[in-house]
Amino acid sequence: MTKELHVYVGSNRVGRLSALRDGRVDLEYDAEWQSRSDAYPLSVSMPLTARHHRAAVVEPFLWGLLPDNERILERWAQRFQVSARNAFALLAHVGSDCAGALRILEPSVDPTQSGSVDWLDEAGVAERLRALRADISAWRAAADNGQFSLAGAQPKTALLFDGKRWGVPSGATPTTHILKPGILDLDASAENEHFCLALARELGIPAALSEVLRFEDQIAIVVERYDRQSTDAGIVRVHQEDICQALSVHPANKYENEGGPSARAIVDLLRDVSSAQKEDVRTFLSALIFNWVVAGPDAHAKNYSLLIGAGGQCRLAPLYDLASALPYTALPIQKLKLAMKIGGKYRVRDIGRHQWEKLAGELGLDAALVSSMARDLAVRVPDAANKVLEQLGDNGRHPLLRRLRDATEERAKHCAIILGAP
Repeated sequence: MTKELHVYVGSNRVGRLSALRDGRVDLEYDAEWQSRSDAYPLSVSMPLTARHHRAAVVEPFLWGLLPDNERILERWAQRFQVSARNAFALLAHVGSDCAGALRILEPSVDPTQSGSVDWLDEAGVAERLRALRADISAWRAAADNGQFSLAGAQPKTALLFDGKRWGVPSGATPTTHILKPGILDLDASAENEHFCLALARELGIPAALSEVLRFEDQIAIVVERYDRQSTDAGIVRVHQEDICQALSVHPANKYENEGGPSARAIVDLLRDVSSAQKEDVRTFLSALIFNWVVAGPDAHAKNYSLLIGAGGQCRLAPLYDLASALPYTALPIQKLKLAMKIGGKYRVRDIGRHQWEKLAGELGLDAALVSSMARDLAVRVPDAANKVLEQLGDNGRHPLLRRLRDATEERAKHCAIILGAP
């Protein structure tokens, strides 16, 4: 098995990952990368001020680059004949296009290799989506030359879109969009996520851009990668990491009730590393309020990320993976829990003005300010939800979206009242 992997940003080698005899993985930054004025760390948990970083911070970061789904990891392990419990070995095969700017390559691979694109027609994209619906582990087709990895638990794939065509890139060519066919047990989950992302943006909360597209008989939400930028020189990778990676938490522990980061831990992190602390803390607080109002149960620490840039620049990334439980009768709000406690409570129905004021105290914020923020956002949701549904056009025709709009409006009015709105 490969004992060393090289980590690149573009054609620049950032450092080396070493698999030690005891199974642990360490990172050593290249001195040349550390000395560059435009350099940045792979993770805020692995600052450039130290050349060596040990497994305690390196391994949670590596696991955060891989799918958070055992079936997918087992399938990949069988395909590549490695252990599903060895992130280093898996990334040797799928690390060429990860979340963020980095590429993880074997020492023999030329990072400047331009690669190629296997262009797909509509039928080709549809076939990939069908395969994902049939088998969540089918993220990569058997014949793919591209070596991408996506974090998260939902079925998804990553493709390149050049404005006209979809393709599977290889080599240094990055993917630009994430396609998700939806969750099998939840009706219109792709449309739900698209609506919630648009609603967040309408309320002034930065969120990923998306659209719902049809490929033959397959519907998918197509999310524009915010960690990719189009320039005159082509598509450029932008570095990011999720909050679990930033806090050296294994993705298996992403939920607070399973030992994952709390709202306070995330706010403390933002105050420590953000280049715009007050703005990012406020945005994160708005995201917490948003998920409470729309009953979004999956806003755990892996669904928040940091964008990391040259010279120590670090900002909270746009929101992603937003969805509401409100239109699903199988998920009654009386039993629904949030991913993070608000004022000591997980259950949506147990959270009110007192809990938001208590959370404010935990975060060192003014209680009246936080309560006012929550009330003001709840008051604005009904009009915003109606506007979003109108703007969706053909993407808003699914009957679930009208149920979602109606339920969101009713829920927001209830939240506003318990927060003291007239």
